[in-house]
Amino acid sequence: MQPFQLPEFYTPYPARLNPNLERARVHTRAWAHEMDMIDVPQHGTVIWTGDDLESHDYALLCAYTHPDCDGETLDLITDWYVWVFYFDDHFVELYKRNPDVKGAQAYLDRLPLFMPVNGVITEKPTNPVEKGLADLWRRTVPSHSLDWRERFADNTKHLLDESMWELHNISAKRLSNPVEYIEMRRKVGGAPWSANLVEHAVGLEVPARIALSRPIGVLRDTFSDAVHLRNDLFSYEREVLDEGELSNGVLVFEKFLDLPTQEAAEAVNDLLTSRLHQFEHTALTEVPMLLDEHAVDPVGRAAVLGYTKGLQDWQAGGHEWHLRSSRYMNKAAPKPELGMSALLSSYARTMPQRLRQFSSTPKIVEPYARPALEVPFTLTLSPHLDQVREEIVGWAREMGILSEGLWDEHKLRTFDLPLCSAGLDPDATPSELFNSGAWLAWGTYADDMYPWVFGRLRDLAGLKAQTMRLKQCMPLDLVPVIVPANATERGLADLWPRTAGPMSAEYRKTFRETVDVMLDAWVWEVINMMENRIPDPVDYLEMRRTTFGSELTMSLSRFSHSGTVPAEIWGTRVIQTMERSAMDYCCMMNDVFSYLKEIQYEGEVHNMVRVVENFLGVPQARAFEITYKLMDARLGQFVRSVDVDLPKLFEDLSLDGATRAALTRYAGELKDWIAGILNWHNETSRYWEHEVRTPPNAGAFSRGPSGLGTSAYRLTSRTSS
Repeated sequence: MQPFQLPEFYTPYPARLNPNLERARVHTRAWAHEMDMIDVPQHGTVIWTGDDLESHDYALLCAYTHPDCDGETLDLITDWYVWVFYFDDHFVELYKRNPDVKGAQAYLDRLPLFMPVNGVITEKPTNPVEKGLADLWRRTVPSHSLDWRERFADNTKHLLDESMWELHNISAKRLSNPVEYIEMRRKVGGAPWSANLVEHAVGLEVPARIALSRPIGVLRDTFSDAVHLRNDLFSYEREVLDEGELSNGVLVFEKFLDLPTQEAAEAVNDLLTSRLHQFEHTALTEVPMLLDEHAVDPVGRAAVLGYTKGLQDWQAGGHEWHLRSSRYMNKAAPKPELGMSALLSSYARTMPQRLRQFSSTPKIVEPYARPALEVPFTLTLSPHLDQVREEIVGWAREMGILSEGLWDEHKLRTFDLPLCSAGLDPDATPSELFNSGAWLAWGTYADDMYPWVFGRLRDLAGLKAQTMRLKQCMPLDLVPVIVPANATERGLADLWPRTAGPMSAEYRKTFRETVDVMLDAWVWEVINMMENRIPDPVDYLEMRRTTFGSELTMSLSRFSHSGTVPAEIWGTRVIQTMERSAMDYCCMMNDVFSYLKEIQYEGEVHNMVRVVENFLGVPQARAFEITYKLMDARLGQFVRSVDVDLPKLFEDLSLDGATRAALTRYAGELKDWIAGILNWHNETSRYWEHEVRTPPNAGAFSRGPSGLGTSAYRLTSRTSS
């Protein structure tokens, strides 16, 4: 008996079959034998028999997911999928069933030798996985640009390396939390890798200058999440009940939300649908603007459109294959409808969920008691706090922050942003603490200004113009480009040379990109306000790290260690987990403190509690419970990454003493970061009801020419009460 009934899936795209299917079946059967994948024992275990390969029918998968490519391309893509599924089963049988962490790491360490971004393969394969990878790499990468090769190599390496994350979880009998699971599943599950192969099948590459942009990243990530969540639903029986696997979304939801298996499956399917809705929304609203803003030429536009259509084809074909493959639980799957009726039925069935996302209305917040939040870190405050408090008031007055009608001196003083800086960096010099406090004051002011000026007035042109001007306030050569026209521009133009001046050219460029991304994230928030759109939970949490300013403040902390810590260390799973879990805890902390202010008084849509309410359809009290549980999970994950994973990283990478000391200090700084932010939230007036009851008077803001040929905002000098 199946553990649950498969839900009704959102299937908006029709599945089509490549006419070269039979050719691919014949070719890949011969190729798998040639690579020693069939009936050849591995450490005494036969991974696949010929019958296994036939019943899995990977040629059918590829013919459905790549319906328009020619026969030769389909042969190659099918071989890639045979290889990746063989690798997965090979890894399970040799290293997962009887966990062998040391052997698994040695096995994975050899695989990059068979996928050089430049040059030729010189190592001799010792098993079918290495032999297959070497063959496929030689047949695939010569036709591609360096940018594509680097992206494909990175995604292939993630796919292989993050299998260790699954193995460590099995060895420790550890079930991940939902946030961690979605994030890591993208790497383990291989869908970003599949997205690279979509480019190969289309025969055009996404232009390098937009390949790492948010809209293209969202297309890739929503595609990945939908592919993986769909696979989790179909593979639950095999993975969880047969293999003892812990990396399955249904199991994660079942345990974390304390749901029966059937309800957990329905919740996973709702998230799958939400991710597909996000894919469609991004493709139709964000991608066209991206192409225009970057003046992408017709060939580049064709590549992006072909890529988008290819990802849609993959979703439709992947679903059809899951319904047919013997690899999965599909005997009692809902029978698919055909033709236009299927399309209309799928849209109609999920329309309430789609409409709910665009139906946010301000509400009276039910009374709620916020529990006292505690963290296992000691708060320390800088002795220079009082001095910097006065300096920040003077600086804000000089920049014009107190004369535009949004903030007055009372607000600035009672918000007490220097208190936050004093906790974030208790060892800072007076000048360093001032710089930190000024960044927080500028960022908080700008974050208030964006929705109030552009969101309230629904001024998309002004929003885009202001964002472009702010980016111009950060010249990489430190030579001013524009004359600042308002407080937000003056503040950034003043902070930029103070902060970026001491940086190397390379790090200055990285820091500039970090601020650019934050500005773009504020644009994303305002556009959501204009559309009355509540983000889906995954998109919200990932963007919240940026809109909250987490990445900006952490990048400044990283800079202090940039001369000691090799750049590639910052990209490791352990360091990223440390950072992101800390970010998520503090972002959700901010959301529970600001819920009344944002939801009742501002009509805000960007709040984790509100997002959970909307997505799961649960009452406010339950949404708070889930948010607190997510906070606890992310805080626990941060502690584990520092106490357990970081020392292991030192040993695994044989890091020298100086690097170990620098990363240990950085972990301590993240502890200060969490403790300082919590202390500030407990003390600031920013979220007190009597402070937020009366927003700035709408009459204090007016539209008018700035004299700069843009629609940048102009505020009157009236001071808000």
